[in-house]
Amino acid sequence: MPLFSRLTRSDTTITDANTPPADPVDSKQVEDSFDNDDSIQVVHPAGAELTYEEDVQGGMGRHLGVFSCIMLIVGQIIGTGIYSTPSSILGSVGSIGASLMLWVLGFTLSFCGLFIWLEFGTMIPRSGGEKVYLEAIYRRPKYLATVIFATNTILLGFTASGCIVFAETILIAAGQPDTQWVVRGIALGVIFFVTLLHGLTPRLGILIMNTLSVFKIGILLLIVMTGWVVLSGKTHIKDPHLNFRDAFAGSSHKSNDYATATFKVLFAYSGWSNINYILNDVKNPIRTLKIAAPLGLGICSALYLLANISYFAVASKAEILGANVTVASIFFIKVFGVEAEKALSVLVALRSSVVTGTFTASKVNQELAKEGIPLPFGNRFWASNWPTGKSPFAGLIIHLIPTVIIIIAPPPTVAYPFILDIQGYPQQIINFFIVIGLFWLRYREPNASRPFKVWLPLAVFFLAAASFLLIAPFLRPANNVGDTPPLPYYLYCLGGIAIMALGILYWAVWRVVFPRVFGYMLVPNKVRLDDGTYVTLFSRQKEL
Repeated sequence: MPLFSRLTRSDTTITDANTPPADPVDSKQVEDSFDNDDSIQVVHPAGAELTYEEDVQGGMGRHLGVFSCIMLIVGQIIGTGIYSTPSSILGSVGSIGASLMLWVLGFTLSFCGLFIWLEFGTMIPRSGGEKVYLEAIYRRPKYLATVIFATNTILLGFTASGCIVFAETILIAAGQPDTQWVVRGIALGVIFFVTLLHGLTPRLGILIMNTLSVFKIGILLLIVMTGWVVLSGKTHIKDPHLNFRDAFAGSSHKSNDYATATFKVLFAYSGWSNINYILNDVKNPIRTLKIAAPLGLGICSALYLLANISYFAVASKAEILGANVTVASIFFIKVFGVEAEKALSVLVALRSSVVTGTFTASKVNQELAKEGIPLPFGNRFWASNWPTGKSPFAGLIIHLIPTVIIIIAPPPTVAYPFILDIQGYPQQIINFFIVIGLFWLRYREPNASRPFKVWLPLAVFFLAAASFLLIAPFLRPANNVGDTPPLPYYLYCLGGIAIMALGILYWAVWRVVFPRVFGYMLVPNKVRLDDGTYVTLFSRQKEL
């Protein structure tokens, strides 16, 4: 049977993504150790994996067009990164020139990654992103890749940093002290509001996402155009070209510094794969993906590079490194004054990617639950579109829990840079195996339908960069302590590896240890929920 027979669309069996699959048979045909109820019909499948037709059922159907998808990428990419990370990146690499070169590198790597994900996304136009691609590539041991990805996504897929930065910016704008628990209180209010927004009023959530994305473009355009005026020399900024003379002076010569800074740059660019996570909701997904993804990333990349030039034209290297506020705040204070900066900070606070990131995370969480990965209280609830029948409120709760924990538990001064690093490292491991899988699939399935094919040298470059980013963080940085003291500089790497190892352990207990100890087999069954969603559930059948 071809590798993609159950993963991709079959033109002979489906003409519309919203066409329901064959009527399910009576639930008595399958022995299921889970509690049955009248709202769920059990399907007796030939195979346990959800087909393309089954996977796209439920929810609001295909309702996102090209514009919404472009705004989805823009809204996720333009978040806290471009406003808060330039100073820490400069601190890591030591010079303006090296910092700008890393932003160019981030742009290049992001486009290489985008083209790779375009090939996968057009081959397998299903929601879930890397989850689906890893499953297609690494099919043995069964469900191992899925569980590892699920562990990483659920434990590290939080949007706590965006909530915290939003809270801090609002307090600065209001002239109020940003005490620890006040910041946490506002941050918690943000994540709870966004969860309820997407869970109870999904169409309003989409409208707000699109509106905020347009607004974010406007804010960055304001920074870029202001920077041009400053560089013209017709403002009160005395020497706007100071940072660009001998721009590479003070550059670090340590690989660790560049690797750590690159993680932050890639964090600022993260979001270019957003459409791949929600393809079940996209109209004409292959065409839309090929148009919207490059446009969305291209808009953000151009604005990012120009915004960094504007920052460095306004503020000196010493001012950027020594300030306790974001580089955007320094920019507004020096150009418009303190009072204007407070007003502009309110606008900048709205650039947080929490609304967009929470939306896509909930879709991925729902896909993981539909796959049958065991979760507390049963997968029927977590895979459902309860209570509206239109959006995965349960998937939003999965995202909410780790976000709340990260907001409350660690000290913010150490937590924020550590969170950026620990989120980036496991993603590079996933990226590494995705690219390896691309080469393997080119060899294993040369005749598979590929509506888009990445130029292989770009994939090789992306693989080389991912390999460097996996090794270099273990090399000692120039300051010997990294950017998260008192934590060891290599701790975020070990933390990321430990989380993925936890996924392996979880899989082993679920698939190997418990079945052997208690003498049962895991039998997969498909069920159709009352909102139209299909989910795989595992029953425990005693071995004879």
